[in-house]
Amino acid sequence: MSLLEVRDLRVTFGRRRIEAVRGIDFVLGEGERLGLIGESGSGKTVTALAVMGLLPENATVTGSVRLRGTEIIGQPEAGLARLRGDVLSMVFQEPMTALDPTMRVGRQVAEVLRLHQGAEAGRARQRVVAMLAEVGLADPGRIADAFPHQLSGGQRQRVILAMALINSPELVICDEPTTALDVTVQALVLQKLDEVLTASRAACLFISHDLAVVSQVCDQVLVMLDGEVVEAGSVTRLFTDPQHPYTRGLVATARLDQAVPGQRLPTVEDFYRAEQR
Repeated sequence: MSLLEVRDLRVTFGRRRIEAVRGIDFVLGEGERLGLIGESGSGKTVTALAVMGLLPENATVTGSVRLRGTEIIGQPEAGLARLRGDVLSMVFQEPMTALDPTMRVGRQVAEVLRLHQGAEAGRARQRVVAMLAEVGLADPGRIADAFPHQLSGGQRQRVILAMALINSPELVICDEPTTALDVTVQALVLQKLDEVLTASRAACLFISHDLAVVSQVCDQVLVMLDGEVVEAGSVTRLFTDPQHPYTRGLVATARLDQAVPGQRLPTVEDFYRAEQR
């Protein structure tokens, strides 16, 4: 059964109507995981913000974004606020900008519970500590009492993950959640994300510029370029039989294990040049 349906989504900005997203379509079913991959400026995050109803006032959005049959485009803010954190939630790229530096992290996670479920302080504290442990944070009671600056980047990102998942949403949008992390911490966060999504059976829209990262989380992928979807398919098919030159470039740059010592690593532009010959 479809959970999210996006039809002919178009987003422009400002009086000059600069196009950021140009007529994309996709459907995400219950419990499915879909990757949106592309370079910076390809329209990935704008698409995610359109789904969340978080685009700025200078954005013009047309088409349709339906979540459980409810149209997101044109929905009043009060209606969108009820959906966010309850039916859908978002994990942002940089946790330090998503967390309030003046508040202990446990209180910030608990606010989501109190806002959407009316949980009283004692029960909220227990649930927060349990959720922090579920995302792999050791000594979750201490973490809950810490301020954001007292935690590492990986710990902060898992706090954001706990905040996004604590109300058991049906859809979690992850906007490049591991980009700012080193490789070892990135692998741990992706593992915990996979475990928690599997346990909760939540659907996931995972945004990244890294096909290798997407392949660890998602089954299906949309490749975006200049606001359009240029290729779509399973992770397996895109790795074994990419059709678009941009996708071929992404696959080649993701396979660093095949690099030859002393030879220049391939770039996406190499595949465009080869296509033009």
